[in-house]
Amino acid sequence: MEIVFEDSVKNEVWTVLRELNDCWTKGNATNLSNFFHKDMVAITPTDRDRREGREACVAGWAGFAQMAKISQWVENDPQIQLYGNTAIVTYYFNMEFEMGGQKIQMGGRDMFVFVKENGKWWAVADQFSSV
Repeated sequence: MEIVFEDSVKNEVWTVLRELNDCWTKGNATNLSNFFHKDMVAITPTDRDRREGREACVAGWAGFAQMAKISQWVENDPQIQLYGNTAIVTYYFNMEFEMGGQKIQMGGRDMFVFVKENGKWWAVADQFSSV
């Protein structure tokens, strides 16, 4: 089901978020460098410390994508709040993947912060967790 917002800027941000998620869930995680700001920071449920910088964040997503065979990824109930050149995107997700011979179904929540620099939306922060 395609999600469309009434606000064209929200649609623009949502398109970037969808492309970002397709990148790592469909086998191109190293291309996340085209979406993650050089100063990206992430708080993840599996890391004690935050991930700092584009390279560390790309490595985290790519590492998971290499270990897991992702068969399904769906975003639900997105909300986008705009503050000038900053966008906060929150949504819920459902995913299925196989890891270590086990099939895992997981639901979660995600919050990305994007900033628009030089006409492009960049992910600058992410925090996600399972529910």
